Amino acid sequence: MMNYLIVGAGGFLGAIARFAISAWIGQRWGRSFPLGTFFVNVTGCFLIGLIMSLLTERFMVNLQWRLFLTIGFLGAYTTFSTFEYETGYLLRDSEWVLAALNVFFSIFAGFAALKLGELLSRTI
Repeated sequence: MMNYLIVGAGGFLGAIARFAISAWIGQRWGRSFPLGTFFVNVTGCFLIGLIMSLLTERFMVNLQWRLFLTIGFLGAYTTFSTFEYETGYLLRDSEWVLAALNVFFSIFAGFAALKLGELLSRTI
């Protein structure tokens, strides 16, 4: 039961972080392109690459930290379902180029951020 509470606590904080960051980016740079979701997904990929590498290869920590940080916090923080919805919305509005750019750059930048996080974990 404790593991469920730990994942839930991480998810609570991750969802709040996602909402706050996405809202701030949307207010600052507009919402014509889903930049907030893009930013959250890329930073989430970076963080999971960094955290999982650190916690499985470099440091021996309690499993509950991994549950809290990766499944809980990052599981709620990253927004792949929102990414899909916003891409579909762009397509529905015949914004084919923006939809394609969103898919291409989200996948490419997310994977690059994952690898960057893994590389950084090896220098810490």
